[in-house]
Amino acid sequence: MTTLADLPPLREALAAHGLMARKSFGQHFLLDLNITRKIARLAALAQGDTVIEVGPGPGGLTRALIETGAHVVAIEKDERFRPLLEDLAAAAAGALTIVMGDALLADEAALAGGEAHVVSNLPYNVGTPLLVKWLTGAWTPASLTLMFQKEVADRIVAPPGGGAYGRLAVIAQATCEARAVMDVPARAFTPPPKVDSAVVRLTPRPGRPAPDRLDALQRVTAAAFGQRRKMLRASLKALGGEALARAAGLDPQARAETVDIPGFLRLADAWLQLRNRPA
Repeated sequence: MTTLADLPPLREALAAHGLMARKSFGQHFLLDLNITRKIARLAALAQGDTVIEVGPGPGGLTRALIETGAHVVAIEKDERFRPLLEDLAAAAAGALTIVMGDALLADEAALAGGEAHVVSNLPYNVGTPLLVKWLTGAWTPASLTLMFQKEVADRIVAPPGGGAYGRLAVIAQATCEARAVMDVPARAFTPPPKVDSAVVRLTPRPGRPAPDRLDALQRVTAAAFGQRRKMLRASLKALGGEALARAAGLDPQARAETVDIPGFLRLADAWLQLRNRPA
C-alpha cells in the first residue's frame, strides 16, 4: 500500500504530469515542505480535526496538513491537478477528500459536516473575496490560517490611522482576532511571484456581530472607505451623514481611517436604528 512517504517529491510529480502554474488562476506553487509544515503547525490543528483547503494544486500544503492527523477537504478548480490529488488521496488512507469546483460557490457547512478549520495558500486572484465570504457568511470556520500577498495581509491586520487600514481590516478585526504569523519570501514559490507573501491567523471572536449588525457594518464601511479622503459627514451622506456620525459618538469631521473597530460597530448600530425608525 502506498503511503505519503512513498510519494515522489512535488517537483518530480509536477514534471511527470507536465504541469505548470497558470497565471489566470493566480497559481504559485509552494513546494518546500519545511515551509508547508510550519504553516500546518501555525494552524494548531488537533488529531481528527477537519480542515478545508482551497487551491491545493500539487498538494504541498495538503501533505503537511494530512501529517497533522487532520482530515482534509481540498477544493480545487483546476482539473489538471486531479491525478496528483488522487494519488495523494490514495496514500492518505482516507484522510483526504477531493472536491473539484469553485471555492467561491462551495457550501462549506455541507462539505465539512460540522466544525472545520480553513488552512490555505490562497490563489492570489480570489483570496480577498474568499476571506470576506468566510468572515461574513452563514458558515463560520473554527479558525483560519491563510496565506496572502503581503500587501493584503498587511491590510487585514492594520491598526487605525494608516493607509493600510480599511474596510478589510474592520470586517476582519470585528469578527476575529487577526495576527500576521509568518512572512514567506517570493523566492519560496514556483514560479516566484513579484511580491512577498504572509500568513495570517484569524480566530473568530466569541461576540461575533449578529448577521444584521454585520450587514450594517459592511454597508457603513463600504461608504466610509469608498471616499476615504472625505470627512464622515460627506462619505456617509447617503446613510445619514452628520446625524449618523453624531449618533455613533463620532466627530463628523473625522475621516474613516481614524475610526477604530468599536467606532465602526457603533456606526453600524446607529444606522440600523435610523433605518428601522418609523417614518
